[in-house]
Amino acid sequence: MKEDQKNELLYQALETEKGGIEVYQMALRCAVEEDLKEEWEEYLEQTKKHYQTLLDVFQELGLDSDEETPGRKVVRHIGESLVKAMKMALEAGDPKAAELVACECVVMAETKDHQNWKLIGEVAKKAKSTEAKVLKNAYDQVEDEEDEHLYHTMGWCRELWISSLGMKAVLPPPEEKKDVHTAIGAARAQSSRK
Repeated sequence: MKEDQKNELLYQALETEKGGIEVYQMALRCAVEEDLKEEWEEYLEQTKKHYQTLLDVFQELGLDSDEETPGRKVVRHIGESLVKAMKMALEAGDPKAAELVACECVVMAETKDHQNWKLIGEVAKKAKSTEAKVLKNAYDQVEDEEDEHLYHTMGWCRELWISSLGMKAVLPPPEEKKDVHTAIGAARAQSSRK
């Protein structure tokens, strides 16, 4: 395994979680639907825990959590851009449109976050024993929640778009009602909407 690239993944994952806190804080300012607000409040708290989980990983592996890498800077820029996009939407004065933009921004952030954790899970399978144990423990604590964050928010985003188009939306979305945690489950939930 390429040690530098493995560390780069961890630095990007840490920055993604750190930026995710800001993304959720801003998204909550944009949320109109009460059920969505409740969901994102829960995800914000979980994201704070995920950030702490990674800080613990860094400590256990002897990595400097403040180290800057080119990839980490890019991840930070993307997170800041998502927050800026939500601010722009909020300032435009249409609360429903801002909520939809926020939902899309959360999906973008959670897509990167979800991918990071999937890769950390892959690294844990191939890493040296002590490192593997640390990474697997972190992965096991976080992965199920990351699945929920992505698939449920994707469902919210789809249904908010359908509503904005003047069609009948299913709110909360089927992904929420069926408590989806897999891509297959999300596909089934989407196809079950009536």
